[in-house]
Amino acid sequence: MIAARIRLVGTLFQLLKVSIAALACWVMTLFSSVFAYTPPNIILCVGDDHGWEETGYNGHPYLKTPILDSMAATGLRLDRFYAAAPVCSPTRGSIITGRHPNRYGTFSANWSIRPEEIGVAQILARAGYACAHFGKWHLGPVKAESPTNPGAMGFERWLSHDNFFEVNPFLSRNGGPPERFEGESSEILVDEAIRFLREAKDNGRRFFVAIWFGSPHEPYVGLPSDLALYDNLPQEYEERTVRLTDVKTGLATKRPLRDVLRERYAEITAMDRAIGKLRQFLDKEGLRENTLLWYLSDNGTPPEAAVMVPFRGMKGSIYDGGLRVPSVMEWPAVISRPRASDVNCVTSDILPTLCDLTGQPLPNRPLDGVSLKPVIFGEKWERPSPICFWQYDISHETRNNPQPYIDPKLQEGTTPLAKQMGGRWTRSFQNLRHLSITEEDFRGPRAILENQYKLVIIDRAGGAESKELFDVREDPAEKNNLIDMKPEIARQLEQKLRTWQESVLKSLLGEDYK
Repeated sequence: MIAARIRLVGTLFQLLKVSIAALACWVMTLFSSVFAYTPPNIILCVGDDHGWEETGYNGHPYLKTPILDSMAATGLRLDRFYAAAPVCSPTRGSIITGRHPNRYGTFSANWSIRPEEIGVAQILARAGYACAHFGKWHLGPVKAESPTNPGAMGFERWLSHDNFFEVNPFLSRNGGPPERFEGESSEILVDEAIRFLREAKDNGRRFFVAIWFGSPHEPYVGLPSDLALYDNLPQEYEERTVRLTDVKTGLATKRPLRDVLRERYAEITAMDRAIGKLRQFLDKEGLRENTLLWYLSDNGTPPEAAVMVPFRGMKGSIYDGGLRVPSVMEWPAVISRPRASDVNCVTSDILPTLCDLTGQPLPNRPLDGVSLKPVIFGEKWERPSPICFWQYDISHETRNNPQPYIDPKLQEGTTPLAKQMGGRWTRSFQNLRHLSITEEDFRGPRAILENQYKLVIIDRAGGAESKELFDVREDPAEKNNLIDMKPEIARQLEQKLRTWQESVLKSLLGEDYK
C-alpha cells in the first residue's frame, strides 16, 4: 500500500516536472518570438490605372508580368483588395492618411490633400525611418512652396511629379524646378529608389520608400523590345477604335484598340521588370528577408483598355470594375510560404497596417482603414467593419462661390505631362472650405461592402435613388440585384452607410483638426 502511494507520488512528480518544462518551453518560445521581432523595412509600389485582371497571376491571356506573378506565387496575394476610390488622387490620399478622401476634400483627380492631415511617412519618420517618395504624387503640387508636397507629408527626399508621366519624364527633385530624365520612367524611379535605399542601409536606417509609377496611365509609350511581346494580339481588336490622348499633340484622338493595348501592355511589362530590378537589389544587399515589398494599384482599368474586366464597370465606377485592384506583397521573414487571402481589404488599411507592424500609435482622429497584420501573419480573421465608398457630388461643392482652402498660387503645378488640359501642359489643384452640412451633401454614387454583401446607391434625376444589393461572393460581376429578396440586409447596410457619411462630413468641416 505504502509502495503504491510512493509510486503514485513519483508519477505525479514526474508529470509536474513535464508540465513545468512544457510551460517553461512555451514561455521561452513566446518570449523569443516577441523579442526577436524586428520591424520591417517597407517599400510601397503603386501602379497608375492598373486593373485587377491585368496580371498573369490573375489569368490574363496576353500580359507578361513575371515579377508580379513570382511575388504572387511566393508571397501573399490579396485577392479582394480595393482602391478607396475609382480614380487616382482620392485613392492616393487614402494611402497616405488611412482615411476616406472625402474627409479632407480630395474628391477627385487634381483635388489636393489638406496640410493638416497626418501622413504615414510623418509617423514613420518620427520612428526613425528614412522616408522617400518617387514618382506620381497627385495630392497637390510637388514644388517646394506647396504645403501639400511630399516633404510636407513626411518624406525627407522626393523625386516626384504632380500627375502622370511617360518615357523621358519631367520630375522635381525635393521641390526644385522640373528636370527632364531620359529613359523608361519605371526604371528611372527604381534606379533613384535604389540609390536612396543604399544610402539608408549604409547609415543603418530602416526605410519607408513609396515608388508610385506613372504606368500604365495613358497616353501609352512602350519600348521596342516590350512592344514586340505583343505583336500578335487578336486581329479583332484592330477593327475597334478607342478614344485617348495623342502622345505627340497632347490632345484627344481615336486609335485602333489593338495598337493601344499593345502599348499599354508594354508599359505594364516595363513596370513589372523595374520591380524585378528592385527585388534583385534587395537580394544582393541582404535586405529582402525583412523588407515588406507591397504592390497595388490606385483604381480599375480605364475605358480605353477595359476589354477583359471580369467585374461590372471600369475606372470611375463605384462597381468593382472601378475599385478592385491587384495587390501582392512579399516579406520573407514573416510570409515564409505562399498564401492567398479573400478578406476584403482597401487602400485605407495601409496606414493602420504599417503603424501596427512598426509599433507606432494611430493618429487621434477618425480612420477608415484597419490593420491587416492578422492577414499578413496568416491568422484566421474577418474584417471587423465594412468598407464604404463615396464619389462626392463635386458640382454641389463648386456651385456657390466656395472659398479655397489653400492659396490658389500654392496650388499651381509645375511638372509638365503628356496631356493638355485647358491648353496647359501642367496641372493645378484645388481644395475648398466646407462650411455647413445639408441634405444635398449626402449625394453622389456610394456603396458599402461587408464580408458578403455590397449595397450600391446611385442618385437619379429628380432626387430619385437607384439601390442595388449584391452578394459579391456568389456574384462578383454584380449582375443579380437582391434588393427585393433581402430588404432587411439592404436597410441595415444603408443605415450604416448614412452614419458613416455623417462622420465623413463632420471631418470635411474641419472638426478633426480642432
